[in-house]
Amino acid sequence: MERMIGTVSRGVRAPIIRNGDDIVEIVVSSVLAAAKSENFELHDKDVIGVTEAVVARAQGNYASVDQIASDIRNKFGQDNTLGVIFPITSRNRFSVCLKGIARGVKKIVLMLSYPSDEVGNHLIDLDSLDEKGINPWVDVLTEEAYRELFGYRKHTFTGVDYIDYYKELITNEGCDVEIILANDCRTILKYAKNVLCCDIHTRERTKRLLKGAGAEIVLGLEDIMNAPVNGSGYNENFGLLGSNKATEDTVKLFPRDCQPVVDRIQQLVFERTGKQVEALIYGDGAFKDPVGKIWELADPVVAPAYTKGLVGQPNEVKLKYLADNDFSDLKGEELEAAISEYIRNKDSNLVGSMASQGTTPRRITDLIGSLCDLTSGSGDKGTPIVLVQGYFDNYTK
Repeated sequence: MERMIGTVSRGVRAPIIRNGDDIVEIVVSSVLAAAKSENFELHDKDVIGVTEAVVARAQGNYASVDQIASDIRNKFGQDNTLGVIFPITSRNRFSVCLKGIARGVKKIVLMLSYPSDEVGNHLIDLDSLDEKGINPWVDVLTEEAYRELFGYRKHTFTGVDYIDYYKELITNEGCDVEIILANDCRTILKYAKNVLCCDIHTRERTKRLLKGAGAEIVLGLEDIMNAPVNGSGYNENFGLLGSNKATEDTVKLFPRDCQPVVDRIQQLVFERTGKQVEALIYGDGAFKDPVGKIWELADPVVAPAYTKGLVGQPNEVKLKYLADNDFSDLKGEELEAAISEYIRNKDSNLVGSMASQGTTPRRITDLIGSLCDLTSGSGDKGTPIVLVQGYFDNYTK
């Protein structure tokens, strides 16, 4: 009988990871134990995904509020007013970072984007803007103007008024604060000449525009904690980008030195099973919630490291297109045979082909990383490892 199952994604349970643990040994042992327990086999081109959180925990890659504050003082000076622009509104992602930033300076001008932050957390809904006649592309709102127009609004999911929440975090550190809402990054230069850009995926453009408009010191979150500070962890490529709240006074940074981890997972699985698997470390998936309007990707990348076999984009044809067009006169086994033959002989690059329309033109690592993130979840599933099988199969296999 022909095989009836295509892609399978399994969450694999593992021990609670601590600083100093051998993450490679834990991952490989957990996958092999799961295969034995659930009575399945590994195959060539299976993919083992590991969430970035446990890799960073094993590395002990953490930074404290005091260490963040020290880095801010070293790079901006303590007495200057600092413009902090375009942070996402998230207790998990930004609250501890903001405490460290505020502890390092005398005054912050906090500029929030509106109606939502970069990843879709809304301060205001678009209908309310229309009702009040506000144009978010040109109108700058002070905190007072915002309150007069829209009052006090709490986030749909968290129940937090982020303007009040961020304001209190800053003032609790003995730092003065002024809050404005605007979407042109250059607006901040009316209030401060030194700027910390906290946006994620638009950060390079933001910094370019600010420098061109005369800003004096312009840094991004990736420039903070990009080297050790007083014994801290660090990430030389992403700094505070991709960090998460660990405790009230520490953040877990995005993992570093990731490539040796995935390469060693691949090697160790081959040594123990003879199977040539692929491996990646994944963070947030790249997808958007249709109800909350939140785009999940608050990490700088979906996959900070992956083995060579995961490079590239899918090269697939649309079966329904072939069935409705090229082979519309066929059915049953004759149709299956024709489509199978078409797939076996398809071009190595289908970009622009009508037969590939509607397929996903995204990197394989982004697709598989998103699948892993959805499989492992962000709560108490206890599956920081994901095994994906059959992803590279097609209709002919």
